[in-house]
Amino acid sequence: MKLDFRNTNSLWCSVAAETLYRAGVRHAVISPGSRNTPMTMALVAHSGIETTPVLDERSAGFFALGIAKRTRTPVVLLCTSGSAGAHYLPAIIEAKESGTPLIVITADRPPEMRDCASGQTIDQQKLFGGFVEFYHELAVPEPRLELLKYLRQTLRHAVERAMTDGAPVHLNAPFRDPLPPVADGTAEHLEAVVNWGEFFIVSERDALYPLPQSFLPGEFCRRDGVIVLGAGAREHGEVAALAAELGWPILVDGIAGRSFAKPSAQVVVAAYDAVLRSETAAVRLRPESVILIGELPTSKVLRAWLAKADPEIRQYSYRVDNRDSLHGRTRTVRLHREDALVIIPQSVSKNEAWARDWAKAEEAAQKVLSAAQEEPGFEGGFTQALEGALNYRHVLVVASSMPVRDLEYFAPVRADGPRVIANRGANGIDGTLSTALGVAHDGDPTVLLTGDLALLHDTNGFLIAPKLRGSLTVVVINNEGGGIFGHLPVAKFNPPFEEYWATPQRVDFGKLSAAYAVPHCLAATPAELREKLRAQVGDPGMRVIEVRTDRAKDVATRQRLFAAAALAAGDALV
Repeated sequence: MKLDFRNTNSLWCSVAAETLYRAGVRHAVISPGSRNTPMTMALVAHSGIETTPVLDERSAGFFALGIAKRTRTPVVLLCTSGSAGAHYLPAIIEAKESGTPLIVITADRPPEMRDCASGQTIDQQKLFGGFVEFYHELAVPEPRLELLKYLRQTLRHAVERAMTDGAPVHLNAPFRDPLPPVADGTAEHLEAVVNWGEFFIVSERDALYPLPQSFLPGEFCRRDGVIVLGAGAREHGEVAALAAELGWPILVDGIAGRSFAKPSAQVVVAAYDAVLRSETAAVRLRPESVILIGELPTSKVLRAWLAKADPEIRQYSYRVDNRDSLHGRTRTVRLHREDALVIIPQSVSKNEAWARDWAKAEEAAQKVLSAAQEEPGFEGGFTQALEGALNYRHVLVVASSMPVRDLEYFAPVRADGPRVIANRGANGIDGTLSTALGVAHDGDPTVLLTGDLALLHDTNGFLIAPKLRGSLTVVVINNEGGGIFGHLPVAKFNPPFEEYWATPQRVDFGKLSAAYAVPHCLAATPAELREKLRAQVGDPGMRVIEVRTDRAKDVATRQRLFAAAALAAGDALV
């Protein structure tokens, strides 16, 4: 611990940096500017906090988000006054919706410099509205012990709220001149009169939370049921044991984490979207009880099936907000982030035929979907090859729109699959590349699967590439537009569909990559992509592998495969 007593701002901000560190912060992403100079200097000087400067604020927000998603610890996001903080909003929205802790600090002018046309000054009060869990405007720094105690307590509380609620918090921080740490004698007197070692002692929690236990009533357990494992679920071992005890299948979302141990007696279903497109299967496999761990999966087919079935649902969530978009017969069990999941079923009565039917439907559908790589130039085949080339030592970041759906459709459950991270809180394409760079920074070898429009939406993320300490391989599916829209009813209305929904583009990704000195190559087939991934994943730095596909052909191929898989699943149950 080394405090800076050269002036009021330097002491204030070094106390802030030490408090943040002791509360669990280990990384700060900083957008360069003037008014945030005191806090920037303090964070950079702190030996326990890594700092990364990122020029573009929107990119900086998602880079910080990626680090926080990988580490599951709060990351500081710091900018200057004025419109700079406004560019953080998309990342803050995703953090709010995905339950990711961010400590957003916007530097500001002091009150006397507001509302009088002073430069780079806007109204920053509650700038992010309801998208932050906690907002507070810090006092203007003063060299008084009682105010430093206030600062310490407020920052501790902010970090605690971010961690407990799994959400971003916003601190607006006004500073008067001088901004740099020039010695002016205003804070020196505090160095000797305060026991700074005792000042920073953080008391233990008054009481430990009890281990959360959920006793499932016998009536709930004796019904035909399923376990749905969605994003935000971490207790795979406990889920496997629970499924084995109940005799229920586990429906695993593509972004719930593919490294899911699969005992031989356990039924794990990844092709539920295709299976439930069969009316025969949807009726035959209708559940009476559902255990939902984490978030509902991406699949609209699954959501519609659950809504129609209207089963009794027990949802286990680390979130404090309402996560039941089905508005069903749902009871939510709130879990503490520090504790493991414990679910104790009572009076279990297994229906062996129930599990066998799910297994037969899954096997039949997967037999059809596994042929995706045999379809020339098909995006689903490339996704299947990509996922198969990775293992538990890797991280897969998947973009919204078609990539996350193709992962759900065409990647079977594996016992040694990669950890999957996605910005599915708000389901947008904002900041995809920057998020992946944040995940890869100081992390395991990372692969980003993205569409062309998502990558183009965040090209300023390329500016972070020279700062990357880690390995990021970007696989961009280039179908020259928005492929997902071809699956919507509006696709029949052309024109204006092609221009206003498909949004065609003609960017040369080789030249784009070269402009940022990032290596680029093409992969023409799933087999070639798999070979390039096995050769390049883990190499230091960033690289781009481009896959070129045909949007219209891909839509038709998906529809044909889904129909065949649904038919096979239904036939398997006859």
